Order: sequence, then structure tokens, then C-alpha cells
Amino acid sequence: MRFLTASVILVAAALLVPVLAAAQEPVRDFNQLNTRLKPGDTIWVTDGQGREVKGRIESLGPDALTLKGGHGRTFAAGDVRLVTARRHDSLKNGAIIGAVPGVVMGLAMAGLDEDNNGGDYAIIAVMFGGLGAGIGVGFDALIPGEKLVTYRAGATPGSSGQARLSIAPVITPRAKGVTVSFAF
Repeated sequence: MRFLTASVILVAAALLVPVLAAAQEPVRDFNQLNTRLKPGDTIWVTDGQGREVKGRIESLGPDALTLKGGHGRTFAAGDVRLVTARRHDSLKNGAIIGAVPGVVMGLAMAGLDEDNNGGDYAIIAVMFGGLGAGIGVGFDALIPGEKLVTYRAGATPGSSGQARLSIAPVITPRAKGVTVSFAF
């Protein structure tokens, strides 16, 4: 029983420890965009007027970016103000987060049976751990990754460097509203 109590405390402590993640700074030179993105990646491009377009990259060059699909569009490097992309999360953490409680539950259930011998503990723990890992991977796969800024345009030669405010209507079948963009 002490083993079970120690296991539960160890698992609870491991789950409460925060994981530190450092985000990469966005590139400021359009030529470096290919170091972060590749054709086929889904991105959101914000142009000079503050309009955001979502699409998959068809081609990525030092002076232009082309999105593919029905609304395919080519953006010149000077017209792109911001590019964001989803950071894909590894399914490994979902497997670990699901497996640990599964193993603990398996050990707890095996400990409740007085007729159990030592070998059954391992089998039950592995079975419940595998089930928990599968459930954890399933839930982790359902959660979309975080949107991160990949490229942010710096001040271009000839630009005033002043702040700009852009307001544009948004009318879609699902939403109606206003997009407000502040750039500096």
C-alpha cells in the first residue's frame, strides 16, 4: 500500500510541475521566411491594408509568397506585414499524460485484489497505461496548435515609421463585424 501511495504522490507532483517553453522570435527579413516555413504549411498572411488571408503555401521565394487553392493569391514581399502559422504539438506529451494515470489506476486496481501476485501488477499496469496513452494521444490530436507569429515586417525604406490604424468590415456567412488593425 505504501508503494501505491508513493506512486500517486509522485504522479501528482510530476503533473503539477510547469513546463517552460521558449517561443522563437519572428523573422524580420522576408528572405529568412523559408527557414521557418515550407510549401504545404498552412499560414495566415496579413497584408499592408490589414486584411488576413488563410491558405497553404504553394511557393515561397525571396521576393514573393504564393498561397494555393481556390482563393490562391501571390503576395509581394513588400505587401506582407505579418505571417502566422500554427505550431504543431507533439503527440508524445498526450501519450505520457494519459499513460501515467493509466499505470497508477492499473496499480491501484491490482492492489485492491488480495489474491493478486506480483506478476499481475505489471500486466495490469501496462494494460491500463496503454489504454491511458491511447486516450491521451486522441485528446491531444483534437487540440489545434497555437498560432505564432513567424514573420513581422520591419520598417521598409521610404516608410515613415509612423503608426497606422486600419478598419475593415468583415462579412462572412458565419460572422459579421469589423477588423481593426494597428501597425507601427
